[in-house]
Amino acid sequence: MPTTPRRGHPRLRPGAAARLALGLLGLVLVGAAAACSSSSGDDAPTPDELTPAEVLALAQETLDTTSGAQLDLTTPGLPEGVLGIAEASGAVTHAPAFDGTIDLVLAGSTFTVPVIAVDGKVYATLPGTSDFQKVDPGDYGAPDPASLIAPETGFSSLLPATTEVAKGESVRGGDDNDEVLTTFTGSVPGDAMRNVIPSSVGDDFDATYLISEAGELRSATFVGQFYPDSEDMTYTVEFSDYGSSPEITAP
Repeated sequence: MPTTPRRGHPRLRPGAAARLALGLLGLVLVGAAAACSSSSGDDAPTPDELTPAEVLALAQETLDTTSGAQLDLTTPGLPEGVLGIAEASGAVTHAPAFDGTIDLVLAGSTFTVPVIAVDGKVYATLPGTSDFQKVDPGDYGAPDPASLIAPETGFSSLLPATTEVAKGESVRGGDDNDEVLTTFTGSVPGDAMRNVIPSSVGDDFDATYLISEAGELRSATFVGQFYPDSEDMTYTVEFSDYGSSPEITAP
């Protein structure tokens, strides 16, 4: 008698079976990798889970590793008779490089000077001139503006040097006031400040930092004696536009 074929799962040829097995293995590995990635991201500590000193270290690393940012340095006013910086604003990169303007106070008058700093050289369009020329910023009581973003000589180097660090209140900030920024205070030794602003003469400087939940230093305010024969004054530096990549070249 003829027999009725048994129904069951179709048999795959050896080559097709091998391809199917490899495909299933690939799906398993991709899923495992995604799970591990998600788990490690969830396990990464947030600033709220770190000590104040660890938050400052995170902010230092974040600033030192970003490709570029916008830097804005301001002061309510320079002491009378001081030759120095009243304001600086520009794009900075870790070349290091700077492209922006610096407001210099000379003989009681303020001059806005276009400045480009790159490859260890500083170029400026000085008052009364129309072209860039190489200058020594030390002649005007100013540091190389590109050095302000460099890991060894920039503002980020002041974060690990800060002592007596304490966490303060949280405030709203950001372009749409939709971010939470946490205040941290401490004291910066004079030697550390002189590494960033060479004209500084104070023994120590009061520091106040605002740091975002992403570990970005948004602002740092320093109070102390920044110039010889002058009283204490305040400088505030703000960082924004983290991750920018401006192309800065010599003029």
